[in-house]
Amino acid sequence: MLEIEIDGKKLTVPDGSTVMEAANSVGTYIPHFCYHKKLSIAANCRMCLVEVEKAPKPLPACATPVTDGMKVHTHSPLASKAQKGVMEFLLINHPLDCPICDQGGECQLQDLAVGYGNTASRYQEEKRVVVNKNMGPLISTDMTRCIHCTRCVRFTEEIGGFQEIGMANRGEHSEILPFINKTVDSEISGNVIDLCPVGALTSKPFRYSARTWELSRRKSVSPHDGLGSNLIVQVKQGRVMRVLPRENESINECWIADRDRFSYEALNSEARLTKPMLKQDGKWHEVEWQTALDYVAHGLADIKARHGADSIGALASQHSTLEELYLLQKLVRGLGSGNVDTRTRQIDFRADGKESGIAHLGMPIANLGKLDRILLVSANIRKEQPLIAAKLRHAVKKGAQLNFIQSHDDNLLCAVNAKAVVAPNEIVNVLAAVVKEVAQLKSVTLPDAVANFVSGAAVSEDAKAIAQSLSSGERSAVLLGQSALYHPEYVSLRILANALKVLTGAVCGELVPNANTVGAAVAGAHPMHAELRKTGITGLNACQMFESPRKAYLLLNTEVELDAHNGQQALAAVVKADMVVAMSAFKHNALDYADVLLPTSPFSETSGTFINMEGMVQSFNGVVKPLGDTRPAWKVLRVIANLMGLDGFEFNSSEEVRDTVLASGQTSIETLLNNDVTDVTVALESHAAQCGLVRLGEVPIYQADALVRRAPALQMTKDGKALAVSIHSKLAEELGVKFGDAVKVSQQSGSVTLKVLIDDKLPANVVRVPAGHPATAGLGNMFGAIALERA
Repeated sequence: MLEIEIDGKKLTVPDGSTVMEAANSVGTYIPHFCYHKKLSIAANCRMCLVEVEKAPKPLPACATPVTDGMKVHTHSPLASKAQKGVMEFLLINHPLDCPICDQGGECQLQDLAVGYGNTASRYQEEKRVVVNKNMGPLISTDMTRCIHCTRCVRFTEEIGGFQEIGMANRGEHSEILPFINKTVDSEISGNVIDLCPVGALTSKPFRYSARTWELSRRKSVSPHDGLGSNLIVQVKQGRVMRVLPRENESINECWIADRDRFSYEALNSEARLTKPMLKQDGKWHEVEWQTALDYVAHGLADIKARHGADSIGALASQHSTLEELYLLQKLVRGLGSGNVDTRTRQIDFRADGKESGIAHLGMPIANLGKLDRILLVSANIRKEQPLIAAKLRHAVKKGAQLNFIQSHDDNLLCAVNAKAVVAPNEIVNVLAAVVKEVAQLKSVTLPDAVANFVSGAAVSEDAKAIAQSLSSGERSAVLLGQSALYHPEYVSLRILANALKVLTGAVCGELVPNANTVGAAVAGAHPMHAELRKTGITGLNACQMFESPRKAYLLLNTEVELDAHNGQQALAAVVKADMVVAMSAFKHNALDYADVLLPTSPFSETSGTFINMEGMVQSFNGVVKPLGDTRPAWKVLRVIANLMGLDGFEFNSSEEVRDTVLASGQTSIETLLNNDVTDVTVALESHAAQCGLVRLGEVPIYQADALVRRAPALQMTKDGKALAVSIHSKLAEELGVKFGDAVKVSQQSGSVTLKVLIDDKLPANVVRVPAGHPATAGLGNMFGAIALERA
C-alpha cells in the first residue's frame, strides 16, 4: 500500500494504482473523456491533467501511477488552466448542434464545457466536417462530433474481441471508422453507444424519438439468456423507448448484449396481441376476458371429464417468470395431470428422476473470468452467451487455456489451446476419450459405469491435448453449451462432464440458454417434481407430449413449432388436439392451430422473478402498464383456476406467489442446485457414427425467443439475416453446387430450399441448418440424418 495526498486528503492505495483510481476511491472527481475503468489506458484526451508536486508540468491522472508520498492537486490554478486549455482545443472543431443531437442532456462534453469551457471561441477558421460512416442497423453516426477518445476502438478490440472500429490518419485528419465496406457486427456492439462521451455514436432505433430528460428510468432484468443482465428501461408516456445497462459487477458488469438493448422494439410492434380472441367456425373473433376465460375453464373441464386428466398437457417457455410457471404447473396438477414441461428443445430425458438437483452453471458468474482451464462442449459461445464469451476472452488474456469440442470451428476471437471439431454424433466419443486420457494421466480408477463406457474410446491427439490441459489446471471448468443440452446424448455428455469434475476438481456446469431455466425447475414446471423439487403428480415430458399428442394443450409464451426440438412433430401434435389455449404477448402461428388466444404481458408489463444460471434470484417490477387488454399471465392462470374451483390460488400479487414458491426463505435455492446424475446406464456403442449427412441445428441468436424475433433492427443485422445452409467444400463439390446456389434440404417429411454457404470449418459430413427459424420449422430434429440435393 502506498500513501498519497489528493487535494489535502491523505489516503492509502494499492501499489500499481493510478492517480485517477486513487481520486475515485475518495470521491474526488477528475474530468475525463477517454478513461474508462473497464478499458485500457489511452491518455489521449488529456482532459484529466492534474498538478503533481515536483513534476515539471501537469500530468494525465489516468496514466500516472501513484508513488509513495505523492501530492496531487486536481483543481489548482495550474490544473484548471490545463483542463480549460484542453477543453478549448476539443471545442475548436466540435459542431454547435446540441439542439438536434441525441446525446443532448447526457453528454459528457456538454457537462464539462459548462465548467471548463469559455463563453466564446477564439477560433474563427472554418470547422472541419467528417463524413458519417455506415456501422450497420444498430449504431447511428455523426462523426463530425467525434473527439477521438478511442473508447469505441478499445471496446471492440478488448471486450468485443475483434477490432471492428479503428482510427485512420493523423492530427486533425484523424477519423474513427469501421473497416472498409464493413459494418459493426459484434453481438455486443451496442455498448459503444454508452461509451461514446459525445453524440458521435448513438442508437439508430432510438434516434430522434425522445429527449433523455423526458424519460423515466426503471430497473429490470433481461428476459433473454441465463445470465440475467441487469437493465435500466427508459419509458415515456407508457411506452418503452430505450434499454440501457444497469451496473452489476457480479453479473453483467457494465455491459449488455445487443439483444438486451434492442429487443424492446418488439414490445411496441404491430404483432402484439392486445385482446382475447376465440376461433368460431374457423374465424377469429375478439371477445371479452370473461368470455374467453369461461371458454377455457369449461373446455378443460369437458376434456378432463371425457378423456381423463392425463389428456391435458402444458408447455411453457423458459423465458416465463417464476410466478407464471409455478401457477401453470399448480393448475395442471390441480386438474390431476403431471404433464407440464418447459424443456421443449430437449430430446434426451434419461436423467429425469435421477438428478441430484437442478442443473446450473456450478459456480458464480463472476468467477468465469478467473478460470485458468476451460473446456467448452458444443457451445457456440459468442452467439449463445455474448457476455460470458467476453468473460472467457478476458480469462484467456490473463493466461487461461481455452479448449473446445464441437461441430464447427467458429472463431472465438481469442487464443485456443486445443480443439476437436467433429460431427454431432461423434461429440460423445471425443469427450469419453478425454475422460479416459485424464484418468490415465492422473492414475485414477474410474467407477465401473464410466470406466466401461469410456474403455472403448479411441484417444486422438486432440483429445490428449485437451486432457493434458485440464489435468494441469487449478481453476478449471467443463461447460456444456446449447447444442450439448439439446443433443440426443445430452445425459451421456453430462455424465462424462461430471467424471471430469471428479478427476480434475473442475467445475461442471451448464450454460443455460434461457432467462429462467433454473427458475422453471424451482417452480416445479417439470413432469417429475413440483416446486422446490417436492413430490408431485408426475407426467409426460415435452418430447412425449409431442410423440403422443394430448387432447388439450396449454401453451405459455411458447411458439411450439419454433421452440421444439422437432418443429415438424410439435406442429403435428398441436394440430391434432381438440383444444389449444395459447397465452402469448404476440399474434403468431397459433392462429392456425389454437382455439383461444389470451394476451399476456411481456416482462416489461408484469412483475416477476427470474433465477439465473448461477442460482441468483432476481425480482423485477413492470415498467409500463399492460398494452390494451393484456394481462399478466400469473393473473390469467389464477382466474382460470378459480373458475374451475381449484384450491390454493388466492394470490393478490406476484410477490405473494414468489414467496409461496420460495417458502419465504425457508428453503435455500443453493441447496437445490446440483449437476450430478446417478443410476443412468450408458454405452459407447450407441454413439457409433451415422451414415450419410448429419444436421447441426443451432438456434440463431436473434431467433431464440419471441421478443428478438420481432425486433426489426436485430433482424436487419448480419446475424438476423443469416439464413443459409452451410456445408464443407468437399460436400459442395459432390453435390455440384457453389456458393450462393440453392439446395433442397430434406429431413423426415419436411423440406426447404436454402442458399449455400461454403464453410470449411465444418466437418465434411455436417450440414449446418438453423433451428428455431420460421423458414426451417418444417424440418425434423435439430441433430440427426439430413439429405441435400441441388435445387
